[in-house]
Amino acid sequence: MISTSNLTFRVGKKALFEDVNIKFLEGQCYGVIGANGAGKSTLLKILSGQLEPTSGDVIISKGQRLSFLEQDHFKYDAYTVLDTVIMGNPRLYQIMKEKEAIYMKEDFSDDDGIKAAELEAEFAEMNGWDAEADAQTLLEGLGVGSEYHYQMMKDLPGPLKVKILLAKALFGNPDILLLDEPTNNMDLDAISWLEEFLINFQNTVITVSHDRYFLNKVCTSIADIDYGKIQLYAGNYDFWVEASQLMIRQMKEANRKKEEQIKELKEFIARFSANASKSRQATSRKKALEKIEMVEIRPSSRKYPYVDFKPNRDIGNEVLTVKHLSKTIDGVKVLDDLNFIIGREDKVAFVGPNELAKTTLFKILMGEMKPDEGDYKWGITTSQAYFPKDSTAEFDSDDSIYEWLMQFSPEKDVTYVRGFLGRMLFQGDDGLKHLNVLSGGERVRCLLSKMMISGANVLILDEPTDHLDMESISSVNNALIKFPGVLLFSCRDHQVVQTTANRIMEIRDGKLIDKMTTYDEYLAADEQARKSFTFTLTEYEAGDN
Repeated sequence: MISTSNLTFRVGKKALFEDVNIKFLEGQCYGVIGANGAGKSTLLKILSGQLEPTSGDVIISKGQRLSFLEQDHFKYDAYTVLDTVIMGNPRLYQIMKEKEAIYMKEDFSDDDGIKAAELEAEFAEMNGWDAEADAQTLLEGLGVGSEYHYQMMKDLPGPLKVKILLAKALFGNPDILLLDEPTNNMDLDAISWLEEFLINFQNTVITVSHDRYFLNKVCTSIADIDYGKIQLYAGNYDFWVEASQLMIRQMKEANRKKEEQIKELKEFIARFSANASKSRQATSRKKALEKIEMVEIRPSSRKYPYVDFKPNRDIGNEVLTVKHLSKTIDGVKVLDDLNFIIGREDKVAFVGPNELAKTTLFKILMGEMKPDEGDYKWGITTSQAYFPKDSTAEFDSDDSIYEWLMQFSPEKDVTYVRGFLGRMLFQGDDGLKHLNVLSGGERVRCLLSKMMISGANVLILDEPTDHLDMESISSVNNALIKFPGVLLFSCRDHQVVQTTANRIMEIRDGKLIDKMTTYDEYLAADEQARKSFTFTLTEYEAGDN
């Protein structure tokens, strides 16, 4: 168990949270939620010992091991992938290295033999002989193939490092597991595997996430950071939504009844305070009036941007035709003879483990990259707006947000452009911020403003929910659901894909698998196919014996 006692953390004069007393129990998975800047990541850093609180204490039950998802992708560059994962249990890794050092000695003494025996006993007690196999199982589950297991971390791309650091956090069955945005930069297959892992995990999990489906799937409780306090709610994210809204309704109803009571008491006092026979009753009601306290309903720190994509013209029947499209990058054929036709009512989610394949396809369709073979044709009634996965180049400028957005606006009117920025929470002087100092979330909101102002009837979005808080994701999700045009998108947020897409295109090993279905139906069919394959393989192996 891990708990806090009068925990307070201040940034300057502002308290992110104050006098927090909370217990995180064994066998429970807690989802930490709150607006951007509320202190979610700060809380996890304090719990893990990476950050000192302003005051108060963190108490961990004696003998329990805490593990957390690290964010420094370069920290383990000098180690192999397997060593990095096994370091998730520091004591086990230390024993392995001590044993190795002893056995490499040329002058092996009796004391060395005694020490080696002690280490071997502790090693066996910690299931050390299974460590490498356990680490490999975690890596394989997260989509890190065996060809990477003995490579150096410094030689791997960022997305793989994210998965390896997650495997490190999960390794060795920690008593307390802290995960800050574990689904960030993870493909949907890896997220699905992680969900099942956490559902079956028997110890304490505390996770920060903006993925509503993930929180609903794995969490047994929600820790909501708002108003400078942390409030625990039993149940998953959807239960929190219902419970928090019910609580506000109850508070408003209680205040309404108190207002009626106050009105009645004031009317009685006004009528009878000068009446000698009623003066005692009037005095009694004055005292009753003084005791009534209204419930303070503080405004939430959560802010929802207004996202709404309105096409300037209707789309015709001919939208997009792709024929024999192929592309090789660094010797790997990421797109292999793709053929498909997009209709006017299609909302297509592109899925699959190779993110480069999806990004490459989108870049080709937007004219930013040429295919090696094949071609594509947009319908004459179409207009496209594009949300790129990497927008670094676009924001490498000293222009203000307002100046940048003005160049894309069909109306060169200050009020018109500022209206779009205001909807996306850039209010007042926020619109004068320079592009090169914006946070990830601010960049995303800028790009969404650009797409809204374009009036396009085809939207191409490559991971639009990255860097967004839950409120912004919810707003984007609702806007995509009601968008009357065509969508081509990739997204790590399960709920966005499920509620938006009516067609799933999977790119696997460069090939296209096209299904007219919802995402959940696609996953169910895929799972059934895997079970059928496993059953058939088992039958075959049994017969072979």
